[in-house]
Amino acid sequence: MKYIGAHVSTSGGAEKAPQNAESIGAKAFAMFTRNQRRWVSKPLTDKNITQFKENCKSGGYDPWHILPHDGYLINLGHPEEEALEKSRTAFLDEMQRCEQLGLRYLNLHPGSHLNKMDPDHCLERIAESINLTLEQTAGVTAVIENTAGQGTNMGHQFEHLARIIGNVRDKSRIGVCLDTCHTYSAGYDIKTAKAFENTLQKFDNIVGISYLKAMHLNDSKKTFGSRVDRHESIGKGSLGLEPFKFIMNDPHFDHIPMVLETPDQSIWEEEIRLLYSLIE
Repeated sequence: MKYIGAHVSTSGGAEKAPQNAESIGAKAFAMFTRNQRRWVSKPLTDKNITQFKENCKSGGYDPWHILPHDGYLINLGHPEEEALEKSRTAFLDEMQRCEQLGLRYLNLHPGSHLNKMDPDHCLERIAESINLTLEQTAGVTAVIENTAGQGTNMGHQFEHLARIIGNVRDKSRIGVCLDTCHTYSAGYDIKTAKAFENTLQKFDNIVGISYLKAMHLNDSKKTFGSRVDRHESIGKGSLGLEPFKFIMNDPHFDHIPMVLETPDQSIWEEEIRLLYSLIE
């Protein structure tokens, strides 16, 4: 069973997300639990929490099919202590919000070394940031998103993901979200079914397929190996439809949230229908 959705708005409160997902025919969804471009946000109210859970229940959304995303300012590998502590505080707040909402995952961008520290040290710092947060929370898994490798961002190599996971103490609460655009832009070929199968095997060998907890489904505006993160609507970019056909028919992607972050929100409902139509 495939669970496809999109990253929906929480304008008006977190409780709006399940309704927005339902309106586009989504079986899964992503969301922000707070303003993604601010360090501090208002706490969730009892009403927010209760209504969110009620709306999820009425929409048929299992917590395992919801993929909240952390804020864009957070850098868990920041080379400067003050900024690192700020990021860790914000990440803990995000994880605690997921706890309050009864969610099981928190999707995160690993972090960046900013050309101010050794990349290996940065990976160790990211893992330690995750460790500190997991020790102060319960029931929520940190899901690392692979990156396109733009700038000084870590996480574009499967070895980066494996290194972070290797240094996380609670292996039961760590996982990976593979983004199709990022994977292709980072230099892992997924353009054909055979290429995707080979890349998935490489991921299994280096990271472990058991750590695959979620997917971001995006075509790419840029070419293979560009290391540029530019999403495109499904079938309209350099990837085309074939990799998505592979995803929709491969059992490795059953029962996990798979979320669109494509640029044209007006066609999300159409894209979801298109993806389901690819099932043979």
